Amino acid sequence: MNLDPAIARVRDILASVPDPEIPAVSVVDLGIVREVRSDAVTITPTYSGCPATLAIEQAIREALDAAGFTGVAIETALAPPWSTDWITAEGHAKLRAYGIAPPSQTATATCPRCGSDHTEEVSRFGSTPCKAQWRCHDCLEPFDRFKCH
Repeated sequence: MNLDPAIARVRDILASVPDPEIPAVSVVDLGIVREVRSDAVTITPTYSGCPATLAIEQAIREALDAAGFTGVAIETALAPPWSTDWITAEGHAKLRAYGIAPPSQTATATCPRCGSDHTEEVSRFGSTPCKAQWRCHDCLEPFDRFKCH
């Protein structure tokens, strides 16, 4: 499928916009960017009360404006709600490299530092509302795990 060159350029621009809470991943990596059209970009925050939503919109607006896409609107869609299933494979790898266990359906988290599955949840609440705090019993390091939803 051939993409309109302008839409492809906007996608490239968005792929360079970091998430304000996890700058190692882009808003595209996290699946926050839902749709790119010639006239608008649709985003969905990781949850409806996400405190970073305004910062994400501003960062996207600044990136689009700087590249000459001042006429492209930014729309927010809350339905269907964002899902961790929307995080790209590259996003999973970037989270792990940054020290955050990506979401998974397994009961235990894999330590992003040493790769051990000998881990435990310390608190359901991590550094941001979308993450939980975990600890590795092998390397003894604490780490965040992205919550599945």
